[in-house]
Amino acid sequence: MNKVFYALLVISISLAGCKTEGCTDLDAVNWNPDADISDGSCAYEGQAVLWYGQEVSSYKQSIGTVAYTFYSNGQLVGSQAVSTYWNGAPNCGQDASITITQDLGSNTSLNTTYEVIDDLGFTIWSGYINFQANTCIALELTL
Repeated sequence: MNKVFYALLVISISLAGCKTEGCTDLDAVNWNPDADISDGSCAYEGQAVLWYGQEVSSYKQSIGTVAYTFYSNGQLVGSQAVSTYWNGAPNCGQDASITITQDLGSNTSLNTTYEVIDDLGFTIWSGYINFQANTCIALELTL
């Protein structure tokens, strides 16, 4: 009887030892599909695409604006000719789009700043973006 008990105990301990720790959140960039137990290591990122339509493009070109420079939290994200516009929101990462990818760390959301400056040095748009884990936010810049 003792041998059966010890055999069952060893099997139970072995099976319990098969648990894998890691990130168990599907929204995390480091999600581990093999993880059974969350170890608190989940890391997140969010994206935002900034865009403007033909009306903005036409008006800004008519007053001599040639290009925009885009910043997020004071860091350069990219630049774009004013003549480049969209008829609807582009997807994050789409060719010729201004996409910001924000590291959220262990948070699932993060509020950051953005600023768009024209080629004459004027701030045209500024504000906040509330990034969400595993989400693409489309922010239309209007007149």
